[in-house]
Amino acid sequence: MIDCGFSAREAEKRLQMLGVDPHQLSALLVTHEHADHMAGIRVMARKYRLPVYTTPGTAGCLPEDVAPHIKTFNCHETFSIKDLEVEPFPVPHDAREPSQFVFGDGQHRLGLLTDVGSITPLIEQILSGCHGLLLEANHDMMMLEQGEYPEHLKRRVGGRLGHLNNVQSASLLEKIDTTNLQHIMAMHISEKNNCPSLVVPLLADALACEHDWIGIADQEAGFDWREITNR
Repeated sequence: MIDCGFSAREAEKRLQMLGVDPHQLSALLVTHEHADHMAGIRVMARKYRLPVYTTPGTAGCLPEDVAPHIKTFNCHETFSIKDLEVEPFPVPHDAREPSQFVFGDGQHRLGLLTDVGSITPLIEQILSGCHGLLLEANHDMMMLEQGEYPEHLKRRVGGRLGHLNNVQSASLLEKIDTTNLQHIMAMHISEKNNCPSLVVPLLADALACEHDWIGIADQEAGFDWREITNR
């Protein structure tokens, strides 16, 4: 499981909605130390005796009693969790040592990119050729600028260490190799500074696909299982 910003009880509830027993989990991966990504890590790790994989920088921000569970990784080195190959990569975000991931099984690759303020050549390189992509589309620039957030928060969210706006996400899709892409899911959509009706057309235009092919991750309901297949 990647991150756990909910309480352990809420995480268990959401796993059960997906038909997953928490005892089936083999590990927790933490992208960075912000509370909305690690609030439930301590309880989940201790309750289910799960290893917690994270960068050394992020590990230093976790509660001390999580230390026995921590396994650190280098952001530039691939590692394995059972049969799953995990390729971490560093991203620009206002955290100690944040990372995102591409997951592989030898045939297919699933990319994750959220909580990142700007696109780097390394991000473009690593996410090219993925069969599935979970991509942040956090905010619409106009909505953020005209919205209710205080100025310092607007600068943080919209800055180079903040979060991807819709245009940045669409631009990334235009730059990377999407030949193999079977699924795309727009993630981390702000309830106050964005809406799916703005996200979907931009991503669909970038991919030259129908609007209904763009998936949206709902903050409450999440999204259903999707399968990457051999074509």
